[in-house]
Amino acid sequence: MEVSIAEQARMVSLDTITVVVNGEVHQIAVEPQWTLQYVLTEKLGLTGTKEFCAEGACGACSVIMDGRPVLSCMLLAIECEGTTIETIEGIARANHPLIDAYVKHSCMQCGFCTPGFVVTAKALLDHNPDPSLDEIKEAMVGNLCRCGTYPAHLRAITEAAAVLRGVVAADPAPVPARPAGVHTAEDRLGLGMAPEQWKGGQP
Repeated sequence: MEVSIAEQARMVSLDTITVVVNGEVHQIAVEPQWTLQYVLTEKLGLTGTKEFCAEGACGACSVIMDGRPVLSCMLLAIECEGTTIETIEGIARANHPLIDAYVKHSCMQCGFCTPGFVVTAKALLDHNPDPSLDEIKEAMVGNLCRCGTYPAHLRAITEAAAVLRGVVAADPAPVPARPAGVHTAEDRLGLGMAPEQWKGGQP
């Protein structure tokens, strides 16, 4: 049976990649044009990794790959074979001090860019546990917030660094209320919830 030129054009080969995401091994069949952000969100259900600009200019899609922050919207999934990836869900699941610090210092308004900020900050603290304000600013320069929450990020990252070093004790922030009592990895940041719920109240 002959295949028409149009049908041939629609045929896309699939390749299987093996990646470790948040400590779990995944084998995923991917198409050549799929980005890492698409695979994380649409195939693994890790919706904390956001796509906003799709041009690598905002930082909302940031993840940690092999110890360094990368822009997942600019990486083809096929290029990620054999890598170890950490997303905001893994950071939240580990109860990293950044989570409580971001809630305590109200680092989010709409919350869309927050996962990218936390991921980038975590990568910084992994390599530099005692960054100066200038070092924090330099590390976070690729993350954009249209709500203008930048000063709060500096306070939160500085506090989280102090907690990691044992200089100050952790000050857990309250978990926002959620309908039906169901809590996800994003609840500590109030993501995926209505604005009136971010402060712990019910509509």
